[in-house]
Order: sequence, then structure tokens, then C-alpha cells
Amino acid sequence: MSPKNLLLFGATGTIGSYILDAILSARSQFDRVAIFTSPRTAETKASALEKLKAQNVEIIVGDIEDEEAIKAAYVGIDTVISALGRTALAQQIPLINLAAASKDVNLFLPSEYGTDIAYSPKSANEKPHQLKLKVRALIESIPREQLNYSYVVTGPFAEMYLNSIPGLEEAGGWNVKAQKATLLGDKGEDKVSLTTMKDVGTLVLAAIQSTSSATLNRPLCVNSFTTTPAKIQAEFERQTGTAWKSVSFTSLERLRALETEAWEKGHPAATGVTLRRIWTEGGTLYEERGNGVIGEPAVMGLEEVVANELKRVSSL
Repeated sequence: MSPKNLLLFGATGTIGSYILDAILSARSQFDRVAIFTSPRTAETKASALEKLKAQNVEIIVGDIEDEEAIKAAYVGIDTVISALGRTALAQQIPLINLAAASKDVNLFLPSEYGTDIAYSPKSANEKPHQLKLKVRALIESIPREQLNYSYVVTGPFAEMYLNSIPGLEEAGGWNVKAQKATLLGDKGEDKVSLTTMKDVGTLVLAAIQSTSSATLNRPLCVNSFTTTPAKIQAEFERQTGTAWKSVSFTSLERLRALETEAWEKGHPAATGVTLRRIWTEGGTLYEERGNGVIGEPAVMGLEEVVANELKRVSSL
């Protein structure tokens, strides 16, 4: 099965835009590339959508909760890629059911990009994982002759990992302007697997280009690189040419306490603290990295990520 006709949901969002950019870099390999977008987005992002049309992208405007609109959008489509955000994950459930009923759709990539939600037995109880787990349960219950799936699991986005949570700076991150850093774990030596947002697009493209028994109907755990907070700090200091003014450490025990407090207080960033605890526990480290299965596409390294962060901050 070689995907030729693609439909993307969430294509104008943060991660969706990177996935769409990667697909457009290989536009000639596909017969159709379409995105499904809401009437509001069609209005507020009209100029961006016009640019996409110029790149031979079909723009389908409709209500994602309109069953007939989704059925019509699926006609002639063999592969559906979802990049819906965390708050919209449940909307994938009817999309998957309609894909399974479609005579054309045979591959669905749900919005997985991020933490491995089945890393260990306790993953089933993690609060941030619940909607993704429901989506997995549904798609895995569908006979494979009706619908195939692929989970592209990337681990945390490098850009998100570098930046502190406002008001919860103790939960880790780097403040370039103030030259202050808070490293998570045992003296910052605990490994973490990271993927840049740009590389999410690169890896999703490679995954759909490499559909086979090695990529279908299973998690495909990929990343840009594996590092430690201490190595990230060392790279920041190397590139800035100075020892930073303040480098502190938050132990895993303290991070767990911050997480509990955030949930008890109903802090809007409680999910982010939980994810950072999971990452620090090693929940982004895979027994086998799947990049080779999809042709080892070129991805970014730590040096480039730090350079980009320094450039971003200097432009503010």
C-alpha cells in the first residue's frame, strides 16, 4: 500500500503545519493533498489558505462534527492524518469510525506525536494519556481489513522541553535572556529523548512513505536525538560563551510534589508538569528507535536546536 491521496485534520495548527510543510516538500509523490478546516479558520487564515491552494492543496471547509461533511471529504482519500491538539483529541473517535466505514480510506494516523502513552503498565493511569488511550482502544478494535493505523510516537517536542512553564519554573527549562536554567532529575544526568517540531513533519512524511508491516498497526517510536539536561546546559554555555548565572536542579521527588500540587490547585499547566515528570522518569526512552525502519531521514541535533533557541530569543 503506497499512500497517494492524503487528507489532514489540524493542518493549520502548530504541529499540523510542520506535517503539511513536510508533505508539500514531496508534493509530486502524491496525487491529492487535502486539508479539512473549519469555516472560522477559513476566514481568519484566508491568506495562508490561498498560499496553500497555490501549492496544489485542496481546501475542504466544513464542521468536523458534521458526519456528512466528513463522509464527503473521505471520498477518494486513502490516508487520513490527524494533527488535532490535546483538547480536540476526542473528535478523532467519530473520524476513525467514519474512516473504517469508508470504502476508500485504508490508513489513519491519529494525533500521537509526543509522549509514549503505553511506555509502562502505569501509563494507563496517567491523566494526560486518557483520551489518546481511548483513541487507541477504538482503532485497535477495528478489523484490519477495514482500517490500518500507524502511531508516530515522537517523544516531547524539543522546543517545549527547553521552555519553562510560566509560574512553574521549578518544573524545568532554560531562560536564555536571564541565563537561568532549572535542570530536572539527578544533577541533570537523566536521559531524555527529544524531537523538534520540524522533525515531527519529517518523520511523519517518512512513515507514510515507508508503509509496511514494520510501520503499520503498531507504535513507531522515533526521535531527533537523546540527550540529558546537563548536556543541553553545556551546549547553551558553549554557544553563549559564558557560564550561566544560575543553574539549579529539581529532583524527581520534588517534581512529583509540584505535580501533585498543580493538580490539587487546578493549575492549567498541571498536564505539562505531569509530562515533565514522565520524561524525567525515562518515559521517552525506547528499547528500539524506529528511525531506521523509515529510512533514517535527516533530523536535527542538539547543537542546531540550541542555536535556533538563541536566535529566537535574540529576535524578541
